[in-house]
Amino acid sequence: MNQAQTSYIAAAMLALLFGATAADGTVTEPAIERSVPNARELPAVFVEGQVVTAPVPSGAVTHWRALDDRETEVRTGDLDPSMSQIDLGPLGIGWYRIEFLSEDGECVAWTTAAVLGRPLAPVPQDSPICIDSATAWFAPNDSAKQERFARLAALAGVNWIRDRMRWRDVEPQPGRFADATTTYDLSADLQARHGLKVLQVFHGTPRWAVDDGESSGRYPADLRHAYRFCRAMASRYKGRVQAWEPWNEANVATFGGHTSDEMCSYQKAAYLGFKAGDPNLIVCWNVSTAVPTMLHTRLILANETWPYFDTYNIHTYDWPDSYERLWGPVHIAACGRPIWVTESDRGLQCVGPEPWCELSREGERQKAEFMAQSYASSLFAGADRHFHFILGNYYEPSKVQFGLLRLDQTPRPSYVAMAAIGRFLAGAMCLGRWNLTGQPDAQVYAFRAEPDGKARDVLVAWAEKPGDWSQRGKTTVPWSLPRAVAVDRVYDYLGRLLESGVPERLQSTPVFVLLRSGDASELSLESPPRRSEHRPGEICPVVLQLHMPGSTSVDVEQIAWASDYEHRVEPETETVLPFYAYNFGDTAVKGRITVDHAPEGWRLEPKAWNVTLEAMGRTALPCCFFMPGRDRDKTSDCWIRLRGDFGKAGRPVLVFRLISAPGEGYDAPPP
Repeated sequence: MNQAQTSYIAAAMLALLFGATAADGTVTEPAIERSVPNARELPAVFVEGQVVTAPVPSGAVTHWRALDDRETEVRTGDLDPSMSQIDLGPLGIGWYRIEFLSEDGECVAWTTAAVLGRPLAPVPQDSPICIDSATAWFAPNDSAKQERFARLAALAGVNWIRDRMRWRDVEPQPGRFADATTTYDLSADLQARHGLKVLQVFHGTPRWAVDDGESSGRYPADLRHAYRFCRAMASRYKGRVQAWEPWNEANVATFGGHTSDEMCSYQKAAYLGFKAGDPNLIVCWNVSTAVPTMLHTRLILANETWPYFDTYNIHTYDWPDSYERLWGPVHIAACGRPIWVTESDRGLQCVGPEPWCELSREGERQKAEFMAQSYASSLFAGADRHFHFILGNYYEPSKVQFGLLRLDQTPRPSYVAMAAIGRFLAGAMCLGRWNLTGQPDAQVYAFRAEPDGKARDVLVAWAEKPGDWSQRGKTTVPWSLPRAVAVDRVYDYLGRLLESGVPERLQSTPVFVLLRSGDASELSLESPPRRSEHRPGEICPVVLQLHMPGSTSVDVEQIAWASDYEHRVEPETETVLPFYAYNFGDTAVKGRITVDHAPEGWRLEPKAWNVTLEAMGRTALPCCFFMPGRDRDKTSDCWIRLRGDFGKAGRPVLVFRLISAPGEGYDAPPP
């Protein structure tokens, strides 16, 4: 056995022994050092018992008042010109709008403050409550602002935080990486310092790595570039970044409009690169978005991609009542791996001008009510980790606002709602849903959790009819708990104790009902959807790729709010299919690749290739393709499969589809 073979086998053994995914598909998350977070010297966010303060703006202001989330006045005071700060005294848990008024009572300026429950225990290492922050982008090279983001996330009870990276910023020239002083290194350090596990996602291919005429929003033409970058990043951020998504939303036009087979080939290369740099790293599926489809799932399965991700990641911007209904294809594609929802929201139309893009008072309240609805529904529908989008002030050109914080990092009510979720669903495991007889609009979800560090059963309950923002907030439903259920305490959506106990009616505003541990068993619970059966699989260092120009991909638009890109070719026309084979192993391999399925009458020449691949080698497999004219419908066979045989190195596969018009063969199963 030569040195290269020894090295390859050793690396494989390390991956088996120390990799992130166990044989049953569970992911062993790294335990990191963390303590109980605090709000000391954190502007605008306080914990119960602290004196609330606010800076006084410049201008002709003579007095101030503080309003709560229901616009009830809770404090007032006068101002004199020497004041730079007002002292509101201790306030109860909640959100407050602090207005500064002129002599005639006009609001000249305003700010906000939050009072959270005082954290009593570190965030559990297995808590599903997570958030997207994009800290490195929201505060580029600004250590003070980045640290505030990290502290605000930790104080809200977050386990994982999601950050962003542009590949081109870190590797501007092939193999030449920026010094470890970038905004990405700074944010990774600060987030780790404050006890946050970091999920990093990257995109933005360097110009040198894409074909002429292609967008930097596309994957690199040569998958070895992705492998080397991932390997370097795994090593560089080891111990600071615990999980990686190799791309963001590759299935939509904004991030390249890739086909599902392209996503599979790229995923394999990225996974192998990350694991070469750090076998313990959690490598996620390069996350997709929009309504999940069975076409996407079929291509993931047909390409035997499941051994190449530790978690299956999705984004959702649907209403919470639709998660369970829409996620059937997600459970199948996950192949028994954990499901991570790494972006989720609906977004609300803002009413204020840029760059603040403030929400209306009603919009602020609706967003805060939405938060617990989204987390609870997602965890029931099968999410192992749920990330809200997004912590900082972010709006899109359509003036839709997503942020939990305002432009100056002062809180919106939804941030306080986030902290209540982090507190009461700390370490939560969903037990099921309690369906109230004759009340389809009632939503009651049961969890085993550790609020304030103590084991409890927790109910999250509300009432809502399906509908858009304008239809929400109008539903009420009577309810009561069985006498056998021992209620400890009840809190509202912002974490305020309800002295009156369990409300007689459920409304859009969620409540958290804390029960004695085990008492949720007194309820007749509908179990959450079962995780799909775990599919075992072998990693193969040989990866096959079809690299068509991006201009040949088209969104077939067969399902509303979905995004399925397919390769489109002209019938009755000779087309070159640019196939490539890669060897990401440490030693040369020899094998044969054959076309083992194509629709009847379709011509591929040649249909087989004998291949020798050196370590880290790449070879082109030229192929001439001809699609005859034919009648077509949604059941037409459009599938092509290439299969390799490289002996002990494995049997790589590439499965893709070619269509001549959107919708062709959309419902046809793979061979």
